[in-house]
Amino acid sequence: MFKIQANLSGTRYICISEEHLQTIDKYLLFRDLIDSNGYVDEQVLDKLRLNTRSLLESSGNNDKALLDLCLDVIYHPNMKAFGLQKLVQLFIEWKDKDPQAE
Repeated sequence: MFKIQANLSGTRYICISEEHLQTIDKYLLFRDLIDSNGYVDEQVLDKLRLNTRSLLESSGNNDKALLDLCLDVIYHPNMKAFGLQKLVQLFIEWKDKDPQAE
């Protein structure tokens, strides 16, 4: 279990599980998410939310792990652009340490 800081002052956190990170990897949710400027802002968070919503609404996709990721992390009341930036950093670190990575 990991904790990411959700705001600049450090008063809010979001818990991230290994399953959440695996789901992000499975659906390649961060691929082409951030524009070439490299900034994570509210528009990037909205884009991620729309992408996951369309995945959930697509025909035949009833993946509980994706739904859990949405409820626990992406649509968490404390999730803002700063939290998403920390989540992306955590995912990159997790991916670098993943022994099954290609």
